[in-house]
Amino acid sequence: MRQQLVETLKAKGITDSKVLDAIGRVPRHLFMDSGFLDHAYQDKAFPIAAGQTISQPYTVAFQTELLQVKKDAKILEIGTGSGYQTAVLCELGAKVYSIERQLELFKITTKFLPKLGYRPKKLIFGDGYKGLKEESPFDGIIVTAGAPFVPKPLMSQLNIGGRLVIPVGEQVQVMTLFVRTGIKDFEKHEFGEFRFVPLLEDKN
Repeated sequence: MRQQLVETLKAKGITDSKVLDAIGRVPRHLFMDSGFLDHAYQDKAFPIAAGQTISQPYTVAFQTELLQVKKDAKILEIGTGSGYQTAVLCELGAKVYSIERQLELFKITTKFLPKLGYRPKKLIFGDGYKGLKEESPFDGIIVTAGAPFVPKPLMSQLNIGGRLVIPVGEQVQVMTLFVRTGIKDFEKHEFGEFRFVPLLEDKN
C-alpha cells in the first residue's frame, strides 16, 4: 500500500527519489486513528486530535521536495501535528526541531515518535510564529499550517542559502518558497494554492 502511494505521488509530479523513498518507509497508518486504517495510504488529509489534520501525502511530499533536505541539515518544523511530516524529515537524515502549539498533540507526539524509532533533536511546545531563535540559524524551515502572513522571526532564523517553505493566506493558501540569498535578501517563489488548518498564534 505504501508503494502504491509512492506511485500515486510520482504520477502527480513528485520527482525527488529521496522524498519518495522516505514516504515509502514511514508507516502512515500508525499516525492515524485505527478507524482510518483503510484510508492511511490514500492521498488524502484526515482529522486527528485537537481539531487538526494529518496532511495529504502529496502536500507533505511537495513541501519536502521544495525544502531540498540534505543529510544532517538543520530543519525547523512549525506544526508537529501528528508527527508524520517530522518522521519524513527524520527519514531524510535531517536534524529536526519541531514546534507544536496544541498541548494535546505535543504530549502524544513526544511519546509516540521515539516508539517508532524517530528521534528529532528537539520537540517544543510553543508559538511557531516566534520560531526557535536559540537554535537558529536553520538550513530549512517548513510550516505545516496556513499562515495569514510570513512571520519575520522565521525569515531571520534562516541560514544564508536556507529555504523557508510556507503556505500563506487566509481561506486558501499559496505555497511559497523563500530562499535567503543575503543578510537582507530573499528570493520568493510561488507554487499554487493549497488548503491548510490555520497557524495559531500564542495570544499570551
